[in-house]
Amino acid sequence: MRHGKKVNHLGRTDSHRKAMLANMASSLITHKRIQTTLAKAKALRVYVEPLLTKSKSDTTHSRRTVFSYLQDKEVVAELFRDVAEKIANRPGGYTRIIKLENRLGDNAEMALIELVDYNTTYTKDGATTAKKATRRRGGSGKGGAKAADTTAAAPVAEAAPVVAAPVVEDAVVVEELPIAIGTETHVETAPEVVEETPVAEVEETPAAETPSAEEAADNEEQAEKGE
Repeated sequence: MRHGKKVNHLGRTDSHRKAMLANMASSLITHKRIQTTLAKAKALRVYVEPLLTKSKSDTTHSRRTVFSYLQDKEVVAELFRDVAEKIANRPGGYTRIIKLENRLGDNAEMALIELVDYNTTYTKDGATTAKKATRRRGGSGKGGAKAADTTAAAPVAEAAPVVAAPVVEDAVVVEELPIAIGTETHVETAPEVVEETPVAEVEETPAAETPSAEEAADNEEQAEKGE
């Protein structure tokens, strides 16, 4: 019995199981999609995904480690050259298992295992998923269902159109001429010489001599006699 054993031996010896998984991993890397039983697909996913993670670091040590599992140089070269670039931005989960109808002969469960990044039907480039409309429930009440929050989001202002600046052609270079200050010609004239008029000399008149006291008395006597 296999109580507590997590590894599915697939009814094979250890060497047979490893060789089978290596061949299946090489086929998956080469063809990107293979069809097998569900049990083998689950075992292959555990086997091949660590090798895909190892291929992200393209070093000699990584190549030798992967080659020790796959034992095929061409598959290792394709893994590090093409597949590693395709899964560079994916943090794990490189494979997908899709269940198919049971096999007719022995009614075994069949499945399709493929590399996720090479399926253009499920993962389209640039596809965007629509966001769900979120609703908020109101306060509790005795009645039935409450009305959803109908507050509409504020309209987003559209960005103003960018107007390209007009292309300025090469401007014609005009030679600057010296600007004349004023239009009248200034003629330098000789400074006018102002002749000084001679000042008339005023002859000083001799001041009248004031009569003495005796002469004044004689004049008064003569004036009285003449009367």
